[in-house]
Amino acid sequence: MIRHGEPEWVHDGLNIDDPPLTTRGHEQADRLGTALAATVFDEVHVSPLQRARQTAAPLLRRQGRAEVVSPWLEEIRNPVWHGTPAEKADAAYAADRARPSHERWEGLPGGEPVSDFVARVREACGLFLAERGIVPVRDDLPVWHLPAPGARYAFVAHAGTNSVIISYLLGLEPVPWEWDRLVLGHASISRLEVAPTGDGYVFSLAKLSDVEHLPATDRTR
Repeated sequence: MIRHGEPEWVHDGLNIDDPPLTTRGHEQADRLGTALAATVFDEVHVSPLQRARQTAAPLLRRQGRAEVVSPWLEEIRNPVWHGTPAEKADAAYAADRARPSHERWEGLPGGEPVSDFVARVREACGLFLAERGIVPVRDDLPVWHLPAPGARYAFVAHAGTNSVIISYLLGLEPVPWEWDRLVLGHASISRLEVAPTGDGYVFSLAKLSDVEHLPATDRTR
């Protein structure tokens, strides 16, 4: 699970929807591509949003891969703030954090409800796995049938999307603050592995938000 590099959310004091990477974000992406250049992946999937595609580009170039955009990896859909003062988004996020916990499922006014976002990503992840023969063995525990336990998949996406997927594979109940439960730095790598059990396989979180490929001065979140 790879998070995109640092994005330019604000330019000249105005919000940007679907922002590109900053100069530092491009440097993070390039170092990420170098760090993973020799890793053999069966598949690499990229979110359709610009910051994820720009992050994936150096890795895909080094590996000689074509870009595979997977729409289900899209981050939660925020309200349309493009061209509005940055303070508008800041105030909306502050108000959301001040809500009682159960009300945070509603998300930001005018945006995608967190409940819908979490359901969207978990369902799509289940379908992605099922297409590859990876299906639940039982209903009460997160045990999976894996036809090819050695296969490697890479997802270049977002803090929210990646956090929801990780929680889903580990069998954690969803919460409306997935971004805060698993804190993922820009251009970070989180690794899940599988471990055999008597009736299938379980997912293990081997590493969370690895940024060792980045200089200390370039580690952002």
